[in-house]
Formats: sequence, C-alpha cells, structure tokens
Amino acid sequence: MTQSRREIRAAQMAEDKRNRRAAAKRPNSMHGEPTDDGDALEFRAGGHGGRGARGGGDGRSGWRRWVIPTLKWGSLAGLVLFILGIGGIWFAYSQTSVPQPNEFVGRQVSIIYYSDGKTEIDRIVQDEGNRQMVELAKVPDHVQKAHIAAEDRTFYVNNGISVGGIFRAVKTSITGETQVGGSTITQQYVKNYFLSQDRTVERKAKEILIAMKIDGEKSKDQILGDYLNTIYYGRGAYGIQTAAQAYFGKSAEKLTVGEGAVLASVINAPSLYDPAEGEKAAANLERRYAYVLDGMVEEGWLSAAERAKFTELPKIKEYKGPRLSRGTNGYITAEVKKELVRIGLTDQDVAKGGLRIVTTIDRKAQSNAVKSMGKNLPKGVQGGLVAIKPGDGAVIAMYGGSDYSKRQLNNSTQAIMQGGSNFKPFTVLAAVREGISTKTKFDGNSPKEFEGYPHPVNNYDDRDYGKVDMRRMVGRSINTAFVELNEEIGPDKTRQAAIDAGMPEGTRGLENDLGNVLGTASPHVIDMASAYSTIAAQGVRSTPYLIAKVTTADGSYSYTAKPKTRRAFAKEVTADVTDAMTYTTKPGGTATKIGREFDRPVASKTGTSEENLSKWFSGFVPQMAVSVGTYKPTKDGSSSLSLSDEESVAFDGSTIPANIWLDFMKPTFEGVEVLPFPEREGVGDEDVPTETPTRTEAPTTTEAPTTTSEPPPTSEPAKPTKTPPGKPKPTTTTQEPTFTVTEPLPDATTTTTKPPKPGSGGG
Repeated sequence: MTQSRREIRAAQMAEDKRNRRAAAKRPNSMHGEPTDDGDALEFRAGGHGGRGARGGGDGRSGWRRWVIPTLKWGSLAGLVLFILGIGGIWFAYSQTSVPQPNEFVGRQVSIIYYSDGKTEIDRIVQDEGNRQMVELAKVPDHVQKAHIAAEDRTFYVNNGISVGGIFRAVKTSITGETQVGGSTITQQYVKNYFLSQDRTVERKAKEILIAMKIDGEKSKDQILGDYLNTIYYGRGAYGIQTAAQAYFGKSAEKLTVGEGAVLASVINAPSLYDPAEGEKAAANLERRYAYVLDGMVEEGWLSAAERAKFTELPKIKEYKGPRLSRGTNGYITAEVKKELVRIGLTDQDVAKGGLRIVTTIDRKAQSNAVKSMGKNLPKGVQGGLVAIKPGDGAVIAMYGGSDYSKRQLNNSTQAIMQGGSNFKPFTVLAAVREGISTKTKFDGNSPKEFEGYPHPVNNYDDRDYGKVDMRRMVGRSINTAFVELNEEIGPDKTRQAAIDAGMPEGTRGLENDLGNVLGTASPHVIDMASAYSTIAAQGVRSTPYLIAKVTTADGSYSYTAKPKTRRAFAKEVTADVTDAMTYTTKPGGTATKIGREFDRPVASKTGTSEENLSKWFSGFVPQMAVSVGTYKPTKDGSSSLSLSDEESVAFDGSTIPANIWLDFMKPTFEGVEVLPFPEREGVGDEDVPTETPTRTEAPTTTEAPTTTSEPPPTSEPAKPTKTPPGKPKPTTTTQEPTFTVTEPLPDATTTTTKPPKPGSGGG
C-alpha cells in the first residue's frame, strides 16, 4: 500500500510541475503578455504599474535603481543564511539516532504533596498493564482512516512533521502559553514512545528530528501500527485494542465505522470528549465525531451516502470510572488532575504517571477545615469551604465533601447555591467606587416596595431600623436599605463590582435586576472566596490555583506556578468597604460571637438566601479569605431544598456557617501575628450632611439575637482620633503562616438550585 501511494504522490508532483511550466508561458492575465517569476514578483511589488511603469535604458527609474539591487543583495544574504541553516539541520539530522523506547512511566504513581513538598496528600495510581498489542492488519481500514482524518490528514504524504505545528509549538514553548495541537501522527508517536513530557524547545527539536528519521526508516504502516498501539484513549486504556474493549466491549477488528470515529475523536483529549465526563464532554464528542466523519468523506475514504448513516453516536459502554481516592482528600486529587491538564500536560501525560505535584494546600489549615466541617455540619446538610491567600490566589484549604469515593460532586468547586446576603458587600464596593461614603444613610424600615420590583422587600423578622448608614447596613444585614442603595447606584454597578472582584460573569442568576444585592445569583464557594479575597488584598484580584510545582520522577519536566493578579479596585475603596464589613462581628452585628472569640480584626458577612435555600459565612483577615457555603440537597443531589422554619432558626448564616468559619480560623491562626486592616479613607465623607444624634445607646458586650438587637449608634466623628475600628491589640507573636503559591482551578458547573425568587432573605 505504501509504495503505491508514494508512486501516486510522485506522479502528482510531476504533473504539478508541468502545469506550472505551462502556466508560465501563458499570457499574463492583466498585461496580455508572457510572464515569468521575475515579472510576477515585480507586479506584486510595484502595484498596478507593472511593465508600464518602467522607463529609461535599464528598465529602472527613480527609487527602483536603488531598491532592486538592494533586494538582490538582501536575497543573496538570505540565501546564504538559508543554506547555512539547512546545513545545520542536516548535520543535526545526521547525528540523531532513534533512541530506545522510554519506559512507560504509566507504571509509576504520581504523588500529590501538601505545600511543604514532603507530606503526601494522595497518590494518582494508574491501572498497570492495561495495554494489549494488535497487528495493524487486524485493525479495520476504516478505523485506521478515521484516526488519520482526526489527527493528520497528510500522514501518507508528509515526511513525518508539520511545519505549521512546529512553529506553533516553538511559540508556546517560549511564551509559556497553553500547548496547542498540530503535531503529525509520527510526531505524536515519537513523543509518547521515545521522549518525555518536557515542554522545552530542545525536546521539541528532538521530536522533529527523530520523527523525520523514523519516517525515513520505517514504512507508514509500521508507524501507524505503533501509534495505534501506544496512544492513550482515556479510561486507563493504552492502544486501540484495550480502547475498543473499554468503550465498546469488543475487539478492535470488530469496530464499525462509527465506533472507529468515536475512538479517533476521544484521543484528542479524553477528559474533554469521553461522555462519561458529563454532558459537556458528550456534546464535544458529537462535534468531533462529525468532524472526523466529514474528514473521511473529504479524503475519499467514505462516501457521502455512507456518511449519512452516521447521524448519531454509536452506543458507548458505561464507564464506572477509575479507582477513586477516598475521604476528603479525594476532592483535592480530582481538582489537581483537572488543573494538570489546564497547565499544559495532556491526558496521556497525566495517565503515564511519574509526576511529583506540590500543591498550595497547607497541611494544618486543611486538617482544621475537615475538623470544623465534621464538627458543625448537621446530618443531611452539605457544605464547602475554601481558603485563599489574598493578592496571590493560592488555595490554602479546600473542603469539597466527606468522601469522594461515595460522592464525586465537589461542594466547593461544582455545587452552586444562592449567594444570599454574601452579595451585599459588592453593592457597597460599587457605591464607594462611585464616590458614595459608607456614612451615607438609607431607609431601613420594613416592608418597602420599589418601582419595577415585583415583590415587597422585608427585613429579617420584618424589623424597622430607621435611617442607617452602610456600616450598620452591613452589620445588621438590612435588606430594605440595601435595595434602596442598589436602586440609587443602579443594579448594573453591583453586578459589575461582583464580576470585577472575581465572580465569574456567567454565574447563574447574576443579572442586572434590583434584587441582585440580595444574592439571587448562585456561585460556587470558591468564587465567593475569590471575590472576598480581592477586598482583603486591598483591591488586587487574583486567580485561584491549586498547583504550586510539578516535576517528573526522572527530572525531565518541571513547572512552577506564577500567580495571575491585577488591580480591580482602588485601595481607598476597599479600605472603606473593609471597615464597613468589620461591623458584622461588632456588638449588634449578625456574628458577634466571632468578634468575642477571635481576637483579631475580621471583615465578614453572613448570608441567608431567599426561601432558605442556602446559608453562608464569608470573611477575611489580612492573610486569608475564607468562604463557607452550606445547603440541603435534594435526594438526587441536583438542587437545594428549602429549610423548614425550625431548621432555619437553628441554621442561619450567623450560626452553623459562622461556627464552621470560626472553628477553622481559631486553630489555623493560633500563634500567628495579628495584622491590622488599612485605616478607613473616608471616600465621599465630605458630601455627607452633618447630623445631631437623636438618641444614644450604651454599648453592649453580650451577643444579642438578630431579631431583637438594637442598631449601634448612628453617628460618629468624621475622622477618628483613637484606634480605628478593628485595630488589633498588641501581640508578642511574630510567626506568619507559610502558605505557598500556584495556578487556576476550574469554573466547574454541576449542581443547580431552584430559580431564584427575590424577596426577604437576609441575615
């Protein structure tokens, strides 16, 4: 087969050469006269002038007398450099020998470490020996062609390399961008069978030279056969034979056209195309499947009539998944595997194993997260916790659930729940950014109706608060006053502030409606932690990430994370918002227990969603931002149930989620230096009218329930002369936690909540 195809190619090339010669003798389409390469070049360079622009004895006039010789000398220099380059490549090629096949490190485990780089979190163990060789003659021709249509349609005529793919690979190696496709089948075979995961230009150069060498030494059938027996198909399957069993429960020689097209499709990225990975992957596979079949038609390997029979995917075998990690660490392992692909490793690289992965997870903090969740979560309630290093994005702790082997839905990165009152600080951010002082007062009486808003707005327990400024609004979580503020600045400003802080723009329910301040949007816990960390970092937004460093056991590959940050808000804005958020834990706030028991400044917000679909507590100290989200899932886990009145009273944002937050933070920060928040800047204070207080209250030192406590005093001096709110007490400790760094986690999407109904959630 190979010789006949090469003979056909040689004949085609000869025919093309004859056609070009004939074309050179035909009249020029514009000038009606014969042309040659020189005329064609001159016409392109000289515009519409062509020959008509020539004048004088030697056919050149004006600038042409200088340009043409210069071009010739430049061309000569370029030719010399080209010859030297070809000579260098030929020398490198002659010195290159085909190495022995690498030992498939798939028989090694990959180890995941805490941030100390020494203590193991988990191991990614691959199924050993899941590979079975098969002769190419036993692989149906249509299956072979499907793979060629998917990965390298010039396979039978190229010399083992793709010039365009090489340039793209060199560019991404230099710039550090995510790796892109474009390698030929021969290059893929060389990389997987002979080389390492290393992403250097040197490794790519070796791949190119070896691919050319192998193309000259082996037949195309030999190369294709080796490729089909070594490529990774996902599901722990290496090679076409084991893949046929994993996806269709049959041997490779019995695969149909459609089944062959499916297998050819998934090798591009099994985690993105295997329908076992979810609905999105199934949709990806349908598009890729069509691309492969259409390619077979274009290449003449499948008739249009035959193609029309394959409008739907063939039935794919149910996949129960790989061996799952147990316990709470399984959720970290799952996120690490996803992030490995995002930083540039392929599914096959990950499946091979031999990786040494240092995460950003702090061992002490993670242990405290697990303990606090186990201690406080009621039976039947699910919860997630994420702690992030402000200004960096490193995920210091993450609780996704109690046992990954039993429930693969990560409550921190996949489950979504209405944000409730956790969204109110975003409206304060938007207002201060517009120059409105946090001392500005709004009507906190209940209920209230707003033009264009479909429901009356109520405060928790329908309480009246009178005129209150933004600091008391945050501390008391006063719905009516916040909706009035949102009406004044415009709900689009609140939405944009949330997005700028780090809330994904596509967050479900994040709309430009008046009720968005009450948290009708449904984010992930990691999104909320990220957004609060932007305020904690004095306006610097960072992308969350979980992997700090990756190396291979043999030292052939290394990766070190670079935090992705940018300024989202001015320091003056976040200083005033932070100050307002400290009122949540002060006497009269909704979480005074934290103020009494955690002896350091805290900026935070409780959160109860409408119809009690979720309960939150999110807050930060200068060194860490932490969000806790909880909800009661339906039996199938696809959405949230409303809590009963009895459950809601015992389980609001100021109790269970706040207790989880407190029980996590106290031991984590034991012995750690107390750092102050920046002082309030007073943005817009000059525009606030001076008022004489109508009454005063004696400060209280005991926690009062949200439903009965009185608001704190409603006025204070414009510039405090003593220690500002939240200023820490002197301390003799100096140790600071050693939280490490890395790159982004995904914006996963999985569970849903009920469609949000704006109204009286609060707390």
